Amino acid sequence: MALRPEHTAPFHSVRYALRVLEAIAAHRDGVTESALSRETGLPPGHLAHLLAMLCREKYAERLTDGGYVVGESLVLLGSGGDRERALDERLQRTLADLRDTVGAAVYLGRYQDGELEVAGYADSPATPAVNEWVDFRSALHATAIGKCLLGQLDHNGRKDHLARHRTARLTSRTITDEKVLLNTLDRQPPTVPVLDLQEYAVGTVCAAVPVTAGSSVGCLALSLPVEHAHRLRRAAETLSRKAAPVMLSLAI
Repeated sequence: MALRPEHTAPFHSVRYALRVLEAIAAHRDGVTESALSRETGLPPGHLAHLLAMLCREKYAERLTDGGYVVGESLVLLGSGGDRERALDERLQRTLADLRDTVGAAVYLGRYQDGELEVAGYADSPATPAVNEWVDFRSALHATAIGKCLLGQLDHNGRKDHLARHRTARLTSRTITDEKVLLNTLDRQPPTVPVLDLQEYAVGTVCAAVPVTAGSSVGCLALSLPVEHAHRLRRAAETLSRKAAPVMLSLAI
């Protein structure tokens, strides 16, 4: 399976955040913001934004003297047997924060071994998850999360998946013509959220944005009742802006 070229590199903010963490980790007793700027080559304004995010997510900690050291989240993620548990807890907290921020159920999807895996989700009574009336793994052609994952594959990867999963009609809006679906995926800009406007289930709209960590294929998605469809694009844009902590957890 190969990725489309525009999806192979992590987003710039995550790459820069990793560079900052490497610089912080090299200074056990702490390092100042000005020294970090010199070592990483990042301008002060951009660096301050990254440091605020890293401290918020507890990957870094600011000392009373103004220096920065490695934070507890990074220590836990690097602590051998505890890594998997720490990563799961970190992702679940991040998804819950995203749910509250966008006001919608939020999902983390991955494409592994030729199939969709919902690696985590966060919902609530006020933001219910989608009713999985058809197995998501068989409905990538009809869901935002599925189309976002397929969109990150190359042509052969998409054809392989569609050869194994029939593009069944789930609602009157479902794209069932394979050629139309492939053309739609080709035209989808990688920086624009993928939408599902009642293609999977009547009464539900969804959006998804890619999350990249090396060569992995993943995405963040959200779902809303159709009566809140007017909030979908803005919620998706917010989800995209807030995706960096998820990508950072996957990349470390």
